[in-house]
Amino acid sequence: MRIYLDHNATTPVAREVAEAMFAICRDEFGNPSSVHHFGQRAKAVLDGARACVAALIGAEPPEVVFTSGGTEADNLALRGAAAAAAESGRRHIVTAAFEHEAVLNTVKALGRAGYTTTLLPPEASGILSPQRLRDAVTADTAVVSIMHANNEVGTIQPIAELAAIARTCGALFHTDAVQSAGKIRVDVRALGVDLASFSAHKLYGPKGVGALWIRRGVRLMPVLSGGRQERNRRPGTENVPGIVGFGVAARLAASRLEKEATRLAALRDRLEEGVLARVPRTEVNGARESRVPNTTNISFAGVEAESLLIALDLEGIAVSTGAACSSGTVEPSHVLKAMALPGHRAQSSIRFSLGIANTEQDVDRLLEILPGLVARLRSLAPVLR
Repeated sequence: MRIYLDHNATTPVAREVAEAMFAICRDEFGNPSSVHHFGQRAKAVLDGARACVAALIGAEPPEVVFTSGGTEADNLALRGAAAAAAESGRRHIVTAAFEHEAVLNTVKALGRAGYTTTLLPPEASGILSPQRLRDAVTADTAVVSIMHANNEVGTIQPIAELAAIARTCGALFHTDAVQSAGKIRVDVRALGVDLASFSAHKLYGPKGVGALWIRRGVRLMPVLSGGRQERNRRPGTENVPGIVGFGVAARLAASRLEKEATRLAALRDRLEEGVLARVPRTEVNGARESRVPNTTNISFAGVEAESLLIALDLEGIAVSTGAACSSGTVEPSHVLKAMALPGHRAQSSIRFSLGIANTEQDVDRLLEILPGLVARLRSLAPVLR
């Protein structure tokens, strides 16, 4: 039996999603831009999916622009908003050091293109202090981008307060909500943001499809050239099966959100408390009171995280040392480094992220084998003690 505890990397596609996508591939092959019967049928299912995604995030359907995933949504938000703001002379971008690389590398690229950039460090809790943002924004600030929930430690940022600060200087506010949608309630209007990114495969939908919510009235320059799809924001023939799958996944997430969040929080706490009680010299990274319900990040002193990940995988348990997009690197997590954790602690940390199929039996199996694995690895690498 294999146990999957890496749902922040990706989630298994829900049965209802796969069935809906297959039906669309079989029956609705038309191009949504075509005016004939087949095209209009495809457009209708596209509109239905857009309404489902909008309902999940408290938006209006026309404000939802479909993309190829969260990375493209982040790029469209940052590059598109920065280009539009540059016309008025605003060329300052602010973000946080714990962002996903889709944001960090886009901001770096904007910096090379002549924009001024500011990277804000979080507190040791993994939460950004509003005062840091207040001190950073200026009359030249075009866009502020702060993620809603961190993908590695799960901490939830005070987005409404941060967005209000950006608004005082006339800057747009973007949030990468890829890791929060479907786990906690996301209401883009209540958050007060202007732009928000989402990805289907984080909430039991297909890979290769995401969305950018653009508040009505926000000026955004497209980053691709082509046709007039997605209200002139994102050219190219839409991925109709993937978007329909996203819509079904969004509808399912909305229907079970509160109940599943409560269940996952209890499972997460069972795992976390069990590890801390049974494995000496372990610590939870990041705030424990303000985070998504499915995530915990724990450091195991004296153990290389990659070695523990491999040992667990050999036992049939999948976990992570951080963002899947950064796998293969030997560098410590940039998120944990940004939180100013000591290097040895950052290199000994494992992320456990639970999902809909996980049970108490899965957690108990982990707790059964984990102490022995950690003890064996510590004995093999005494220099790390």
